[in-house]
Amino acid sequence: MTSALVLGGGGVAGIAWEAGIVTGLRQEGVDLGTADSIVGTSAGSVIGTLIATGADLEAAIAHQVAVDTGPAPVVDLDGVMRAFAILFDPSLEPQEARRRVGQMALAAPVDHQAARIAAIGERLPIKEWPDRDLQITAVDAETGEFIVWDRASGAPMVLAVASSCAVPMVFPPVEIGGRRYVDGGVRSPTNADLAAGAGTLVVLEPLGHLSPRATLEAELRAAGTPRSLVIQPDEAAAAVFGENVLDPALWGPAYKAGLAQAAGLAEPARAVWTP
Repeated sequence: MTSALVLGGGGVAGIAWEAGIVTGLRQEGVDLGTADSIVGTSAGSVIGTLIATGADLEAAIAHQVAVDTGPAPVVDLDGVMRAFAILFDPSLEPQEARRRVGQMALAAPVDHQAARIAAIGERLPIKEWPDRDLQITAVDAETGEFIVWDRASGAPMVLAVASSCAVPMVFPPVEIGGRRYVDGGVRSPTNADLAAGAGTLVVLEPLGHLSPRATLEAELRAAGTPRSLVIQPDEAAAAVFGENVLDPALWGPAYKAGLAQAAGLAEPARAVWTP
């Protein structure tokens, strides 16, 4: 029976909280890092890559606490709201909705791709694809096509992760092979349907307290996994996240919130994850 770990998007808070959950569960004897397949979207692409490459999660977060001390990125709230309105417009075919949001991202006055890629690289101690099934999601900004990067895709791993983290109108689309890509969360905060075929599935959903349930429920049905567990921030963690999950000040507090929450998740996680 194969196992899959799906790691959803959620900014700085999401990366740190997911690292705390995974570390805390390991301390309780449940190692999600043994997954046969890891699917990462946006923030989840960072933590998924750290897990897949065998990085020390606690050390990785401590490093970010030390080096990422700048102000929170400026978010165009009006632009973000327009993008959400497009993505949730039932009259639009999903790829067309993604294409329109991609066009907005391409036109946005954010042009610091080199600095953004360097910042993503700073988060990844190992920068080459691991010899295991790591899938990183993105969206072609020009066509709206959903893309899944892996070690066979030919995309450099750091660029793949950067593309998955390219939040439209906040960070610039990332160029890979002459095309430009935006955040895999434009398709879904989790993309859990990529775990189809797994016998066991755990989904970490940092924005689960904010996301419509129908999307993930449809993905879980499509995955058809017989045993699954979805983990969302508890009330205490959600309070730590606040209003801007991209704020670098959240690296430490969100990690600690994940650690604290993990203690109460050990039994349900063990029931699903243990063969």
